Amino acid sequence: MNDSPHSAWTPDGEAVAKPTEDAVIAAIQTVHDPEIPVNIYELGLIYAIEIDDDGGIKVEMTLTAPACPSAQELPEMVQNAVLMVPGVTSCHVETVWEPPWDQSRMSEEARLQLNMF
Repeated sequence: MNDSPHSAWTPDGEAVAKPTEDAVIAAIQTVHDPEIPVNIYELGLIYAIEIDDDGGIKVEMTLTAPACPSAQELPEMVQNAVLMVPGVTSCHVETVWEPPWDQSRMSEEARLQLNMF
């Protein structure tokens, strides 16, 4: 039996990778707001990532503003990116508004890219 935290055995004896938080974050970092040249993870739009034992992922995210023109497409883009991670069996993305997003949530790298100090 394989006790590795990164894989599990199927009934057929095949090892199936379990998704890691790093892999999920890397997938989310491929998603960019069409109006901002920084990925949404560095913008601080991702509030929580939960990974179930069965490979199900829950992502809580927000938007820079409730009237964001990408409000419909960004959560779908996150879901599609996360579903590409090996071992992910499902992904639910929830848009939340509390706490409200502000520029302090941005990474230093994102602030430098956008000249926001």
